Amino acid sequence: MISNELLEILACPETKTPVHRADDGLLAALNELINRGELRNRDGDIVVDPLEEGLVRDDGTVLYPIREDIPIMLIGESIPLEGFQG
Repeated sequence: MISNELLEILACPETKTPVHRADDGLLAALNELINRGELRNRDGDIVVDPLEEGLVRDDGTVLYPIREDIPIMLIGESIPLEGFQG
């Protein structure tokens, strides 16, 4: 899990707005789509690795995955959250 100190300084690279931890319900819903091969990132690639953690932009429209305790703050790797509650 990323530290609270790191979380405080992270921001969306696109909008420069703060991010917060994704809740378990959102992660479960996204992982269900990943298991079915139906989730794509903003580059259009199918997401294949399950999400253990993620950071949601404060407007709730984008999730940045965290892989091996490293936030992946790349716009193309982010996951659009249209239709999800975050």
